[in-house]
Amino acid sequence: MCLAIPARVVAIMDADQAVVELGGVRKDISLALLDGVVEGDYVIVHVGYALTRLDPDEAARTLAMMATAGA
Repeated sequence: MCLAIPARVVAIMDADQAVVELGGVRKDISLALLDGVVEGDYVIVHVGYALTRLDPDEAARTLAMMATAGA
């Protein structure tokens, strides 16, 4: 089973790369599949790629649900 998680973009780098943060952990990811991502956006991340942008309210609900489930 695969899991895609919402994460907040904290930095945009060159070559379609960005840094996202989730729970204090930062990770470099690829933005090659998306256009127009800016710092502060929430994206769904799977295997190091941002798949789609996510509404901040939806990201908060999803993260809260994951925390409740212990993920």
